[in-house]
Amino acid sequence: MAPKGKVYRGSVKEFPGFDASQDAEALYNAMKGFGSDKEAILDLITSRNNKQRVEICQAYKSQYGKDLIADLKYELTGKFERLIVSLMRPPPYSDAKEIKDAIAGVGTDEKCLIEILASRTNQEIHDLVAAYKDAYERDLEADIVGDTSGHFKKMLVVLLQGAREEDDVVSEDLVEQDAKDLLEAGELKWGTDEAQFIYILGRRSKQHLRLVFDEYLKISGKPIERSIRGELSGDFEKLMLAVVKCVRSTAEYFAERLYKAMKGLGTRDNTLIRIMVSRSEIDMLDIREVFRTKYEKSLYNMIKEDTSGEYKKALLKLCGGDDDAAGEFFPEAAQVAYRMWELSAVAKVELRGTVQPAGSFNDDGDAQVLRKAMKGLGTDEGAIIEVLTQRSNAQRQQILKAYKAHYGRDLMADLKSELSGSLAKLILGLMLTPAQYDAKQLRKAVEGAGTDESVLIEIMATRNNQEIKAINEAYQEAYNKQLEDDLSSDTSGHFKRILVSLALGNRDEGPENLTQAHEDAKKLADVSSNDSSDSLETRFLSILCTRSYPHLRRVFQEFIKLTNHDVEHAIRKRMSGDVRDAFLAIVRSVKNKPAFFADKLYKSMKGAGTDERTLTRIMVSRSEIDLLNIRGEFMDLFDKSLHRMIEKDTSGDYRTALLALCGGED
Repeated sequence: MAPKGKVYRGSVKEFPGFDASQDAEALYNAMKGFGSDKEAILDLITSRNNKQRVEICQAYKSQYGKDLIADLKYELTGKFERLIVSLMRPPPYSDAKEIKDAIAGVGTDEKCLIEILASRTNQEIHDLVAAYKDAYERDLEADIVGDTSGHFKKMLVVLLQGAREEDDVVSEDLVEQDAKDLLEAGELKWGTDEAQFIYILGRRSKQHLRLVFDEYLKISGKPIERSIRGELSGDFEKLMLAVVKCVRSTAEYFAERLYKAMKGLGTRDNTLIRIMVSRSEIDMLDIREVFRTKYEKSLYNMIKEDTSGEYKKALLKLCGGDDDAAGEFFPEAAQVAYRMWELSAVAKVELRGTVQPAGSFNDDGDAQVLRKAMKGLGTDEGAIIEVLTQRSNAQRQQILKAYKAHYGRDLMADLKSELSGSLAKLILGLMLTPAQYDAKQLRKAVEGAGTDESVLIEIMATRNNQEIKAINEAYQEAYNKQLEDDLSSDTSGHFKRILVSLALGNRDEGPENLTQAHEDAKKLADVSSNDSSDSLETRFLSILCTRSYPHLRRVFQEFIKLTNHDVEHAIRKRMSGDVRDAFLAIVRSVKNKPAFFADKLYKSMKGAGTDERTLTRIMVSRSEIDLLNIRGEFMDLFDKSLHRMIEKDTSGDYRTALLALCGGED
């Protein structure tokens, strides 16, 4: 059960009125004769905690002179058997068996070693080492040393000591020194001082390391995870990332492992079983919360969709509940999720584009290269791409003028005539000013039959006051119409009111006001439980569309304190359609704008087909603002590089141009 003073967060609880002898008899009867009553076995075993299961094993041997685990192995088969037998072992012996299997035979299951040794507490490590010795009469450290190598081996040995500091009293000076030492060991050093990473990440307390990671972000402008990916490699890199994730949130680490075990084709059943068994009496409720917040679906439903038979039933019993069901969402997840993006409020992360002004720029020379590329039969798309993707927007505007002065021709018209398809859209987009490009995208979204609300939301929810005002001017100049009028005539209801408010470009730009933030959060919290949906949207609009970003970050934090829910959860629960999507876009933009665009880019390319309009629009519009940051978030969120995904998902000259804008492989 939970340590004194702590709330129990496991999904499997002590069974009331427990009688080991009765349970032993029930299991014996379930396996007696021809066949076995699997339903009775899973119902009984998944509703007892581990201590009670151990007592049942003892009672079974006393009453029948037989080994219960051996009988279960004989009667059951496949994944269901592995799951039930794992539940019968005490946790340290279960971990010992997993590690023994991971290093036995040919090859090593490094992922299993990483998961167990990166996530266990000091006491759990000590118990594991003792259980391994007892079960296999071998030294765990010696076996791991014999089966691994290099810095990966060294870090595993450090973790095996179970000697992480546990003092919650943190020295600010040491925090600053450790952050500085990590920076100097990696980013600021030719090569990498792996020993420094091993010492600090392997020994310091979790509380201390969380503050070190915050300080590292402040002084380096990037999260520690990104530096680890850049400086380390292979299994050592994976191990260090796992340690960092567990320091930040063990529940989030396991939620991510469970999601990856089930997403895509096939299920990694060993991982699924190991985590569901090992966390069922520790933090399964926390894992469920994070899973529901992070992946917008419940762990219960994902297990239900991905498994079958008695195996599925047993896993669902260990899961303990469906967080998609009404009233079941666990609130602490919001606070775990908040900690991951709250740092943006305290760190001044430099926004960086991938396209920089070209050195030794010669507008007339570039104009000549472009003219030559389009003159005569055929077009040299490569030359066009090389020039226009490597110039800043201001330089492209100079090229337009130089081209007209030199040749008396309109470069835009020539490009339109010579290029086609997705490449033409991308290159022509690059030639417009940012405001002209956004104005054109908005115009396309509202003209003709139907409205592309997703484009309206993406642009209007993410641009700052200055950008919005420039868009208004460009729209008026290009179409002789007010943007606000077109938005009003093409949308309706609360969605129209949100867009009109954003189109004014009057968002406050001041710092946070803590007193006002608390009042704003109270308004949102009060109305999120109010039956008046009209009041709900109006109050959200009055705050989300007008307050400054720093202030809104504080509002979201206060909202969590008041309700134990992330504001996104309230929006999803009480709103629908375009209104919900618009408010979610604003919230995500406030939290972490590069992550918002990284998510949109990923969705534009995942699955069958590519949404080239979205891909082009974001790559063009963010290339000089924050595409480098977006690349980093893309890697952090999806464990793959934006460069690689574009390379895999597009082709020809269009791909060449996109990759040039992307600016490099992470």
